[in-house]
Amino acid sequence: MIWRCLSMMISLYSAATGMSAQQFKLDTIANNLANVDTTGYKKVRAEFQDLLYQYVKNAGTPTAATSTLPTGLYVGHGVRTAATTRIFTLGNFEQTGNALDLAIAGDGFFQIQLQDGRIAYTRDGSFKVDSEGRIVTSNGLLLVPEITIPENAVSINVSPDGIVSAELQDGTIQQLGTITLVRFVNPSGLKSIGDNLYIATPASGDPIEGVPGQDGFGAIKQGFLEKSNVDVVREMVDMITAQRAYEFNSRVIQTADEMLRTATNVKR
Repeated sequence: MIWRCLSMMISLYSAATGMSAQQFKLDTIANNLANVDTTGYKKVRAEFQDLLYQYVKNAGTPTAATSTLPTGLYVGHGVRTAATTRIFTLGNFEQTGNALDLAIAGDGFFQIQLQDGRIAYTRDGSFKVDSEGRIVTSNGLLLVPEITIPENAVSINVSPDGIVSAELQDGTIQQLGTITLVRFVNPSGLKSIGDNLYIATPASGDPIEGVPGQDGFGAIKQGFLEKSNVDVVREMVDMITAQRAYEFNSRVIQTADEMLRTATNVKR
């Protein structure tokens, strides 16, 4: 009787960890769906691991028949959230016609200087020009390397290899600088800080700088923006799966509670 009650208690706690895990998965899905129209957003996947096991009999234990047990006897203790992995597959490109809308057709990140001097990285290429003519993000953060557009520029051209030039009012072409990209050995190790920005961590490795369109870096496409890579249909299916798994774990808790109630009401 004591062992049965203990087993039911284990099922209660295991199902509780399952509900917590599915709630976390649902939170992740909700964030993906909320950012379905966010420029350069990369979807996140929740990953789980099973918890420790209670071993009653180990596989391979010798028996009285001078043989060994082919299988063991053990019970698990639920699940835990192990990690969230950001998936850096390419999103669809949207043509905007804006000269300062830039998309990376392949691997790489733009470099952005934060207000505290640190360098952050982004796939969001919706750039603007500030009051001093410098190319900045929507939040006014500088693009690195810094590029300034002359006041008398009538058009801006960005080549696939990142060379930025401007046509001036007198018809001359002036080269303004080159946009370089960086990539990482493990981009999933980057830390998201919001505003479509990431910063490097020991897990991501150091940034590797290069020229767009060369040595594995993606080429720059002017007049395009990279949309989110969230697959709405897939996220909806995952949401339904998470909801059902949450309900199943809730049902396990109800069933274990009923069994415990029955066991405590047994009269000798």
